[in-house]
Amino acid sequence: MHMLRSIRTIRHAYTLIELLMVVALLGIAAALLGPPLTNMGRLETSSAVRRLIADITFAQSEALAGQSYRRIHFFDDGSGYCLLNITDADFNDPYNPATADYVADPAGTVRGLGHYIVNFVTDQRFNTVTVSDLEMNDGGRSVTFDSLGGTIESPGTPAGEGRIVLTGEDAEYEITIAPVTGKVSVLRVDG
Repeated sequence: MHMLRSIRTIRHAYTLIELLMVVALLGIAAALLGPPLTNMGRLETSSAVRRLIADITFAQSEALAGQSYRRIHFFDDGSGYCLLNITDADFNDPYNPATADYVADPAGTVRGLGHYIVNFVTDQRFNTVTVSDLEMNDGGRSVTFDSLGGTIESPGTPAGEGRIVLTGEDAEYEITIAPVTGKVSVLRVDG
């Protein structure tokens, strides 16, 4: 009976080898996961760049589908932008948030009563990102697409190149909109 008891003894502790293996695995996991977690600012900025590119493409597609003008207006404080419906009658009117004819937000999210407004400051996914530099051909803060999806300066007049710089905590990207075609290209401008 004594012999049976010693065979059935229950082990209540880990061996030194098992503990060392767990510590080694945790160290490897920390080494692999640590750098990506410390680069969240870079991920945030690149995500905002992808969002802007998608919205530029959406504005072009909307202009083509609706056979009308669509404009992306960048806010003066660098906090974001909005998408607008534009007509010949209001083409040269300055942006007024109270009277602007916003494109409806296709995602169905309620941001400003369904208006297509992207505000990096209030959106927690992008809250360290700003529009730090903006160079539009007319010196303004907008890019307008015509019914063919090309960039225009005024009805019937093609626009020059547009340049937008998005800056985050540790990354900066330059988005260029080509004249006439509206082709978008991206360049990372920091190390």
